[in-house]
Amino acid sequence: MIKPSVLVVDDEPNIRDLVQEILEDEGYKVDTAENAATARKYAQECNPDLILLDIWMPDTDGITLLKEWQGNSQTMCPVIMMSGHGTVETAVEATRLGAYDFLEKPLSLAKLLLIVQRALEKDRLERENKGLRNRTPVVFEPIGKSAAIAQLKDQVNRLAQHDTRVLLVGEPGCGKETLARYLHAHSARHDRLFIDVGVGTIAPEYSAVEFFGKEQGDKIYRGLLEQAHGGTLFLDEIADMDPETQRRLLSALESGSFLRVGGNEQVLVDVRVISSTRRELDEELSAGRFRQDLYYLLNEVSLKIPPLREHNEDVPELLNYYLDYFVAKEKLPFRKFSVAVQNLLRNYFWRGNIRELKNLVQRLLILGSGHEIEIEEVKSALGSNIEQANIEHPDIYNLPLKDAREQFEKSYLQYHLEESGGSVTKLSAAIGMERTHLYRKLHSLGIKFKEKK
Repeated sequence: MIKPSVLVVDDEPNIRDLVQEILEDEGYKVDTAENAATARKYAQECNPDLILLDIWMPDTDGITLLKEWQGNSQTMCPVIMMSGHGTVETAVEATRLGAYDFLEKPLSLAKLLLIVQRALEKDRLERENKGLRNRTPVVFEPIGKSAAIAQLKDQVNRLAQHDTRVLLVGEPGCGKETLARYLHAHSARHDRLFIDVGVGTIAPEYSAVEFFGKEQGDKIYRGLLEQAHGGTLFLDEIADMDPETQRRLLSALESGSFLRVGGNEQVLVDVRVISSTRRELDEELSAGRFRQDLYYLLNEVSLKIPPLREHNEDVPELLNYYLDYFVAKEKLPFRKFSVAVQNLLRNYFWRGNIRELKNLVQRLLILGSGHEIEIEEVKSALGSNIEQANIEHPDIYNLPLKDAREQFEKSYLQYHLEESGGSVTKLSAAIGMERTHLYRKLHSLGIKFKEKK
């Protein structure tokens, strides 16, 4: 678990030391500042999760400092005011300006810990809601029970226990973002933000500001790295990043700090980076378009995400998942995929992978009618794509004979097993194969079936 960081601002050393000791015993990371000038510097550099701010200080009072921060968006974290000479009017003014709460001195340590805990929890929920607002709900777990997906989940669950940087490699639409979210959701950073960015969507001239933020006078814009502090930053299609941003990102990740554009104070960040690519990065390295040192920094562990055609036994489950998804999310009328349609789509090539499948389901629900989705309707929706896919027939003719035979047998047996309701006895009769040999064949091809209990 990432420790929340707290900045304690008070001109009395005894108060600072006592609060620091108490909070550190409770597992918080604590910095202290004796005046407003030091507090400004720490708030800018350390990006704390919460600030305990004394009202009466020798240089600038806490109310003025709170106004400055809230007015210029210099701090986005909750602020708890403290004072030994506070009045009701002062407390009201502080909360009106955005302070989370007001504590009177001498401090009740039990009350201090309770308010700190509540303030951090409230801020965490607000950040999560802000990140999810206006965002389409996403799948947090890869859909499917195939051996390929089961292996992928197992690898990700093990990686989630460490802060390793991961590079996800796979074709467009194969589920790289879903896997990144699944990894974040099972990591120690799960209660912090997951920030995703399509690298290729940011113009090079704006890239530095988007990633590292900007300072202009007293105004501060926090970039993606700073927004993801304590959480996870997902860089989709990393090969599209321009050379200058590559250089700055390398420096930031190596040192854990960076300068905002126009700034002169280092900003400290603790962020896990997961990146993805559809390209062969070896070619990008050879051509000099991607930095070798950044590649090795991001590629501590690489995971290959298989295209949908390589785990086509998951197609029926994906079809039904997205059918339920659009019925619930967009209130589209429920329709059912016939067995014949599921079999047709299981053998379709899926050039666009899971994204193409999702779009197809949505199109069929919007434009179609009737309770059951039939073959002709699907062929019409896919148009020339289905004809081209049938001609190529999932590259089977480009495979060695042994692999082509195995792929055909697997598809053939899966189809008849489904037609037999999952019964190996009925399957044996349908295809004319003795059950002992059939069990052995199903096991060797990794096809799951119902065992007799």
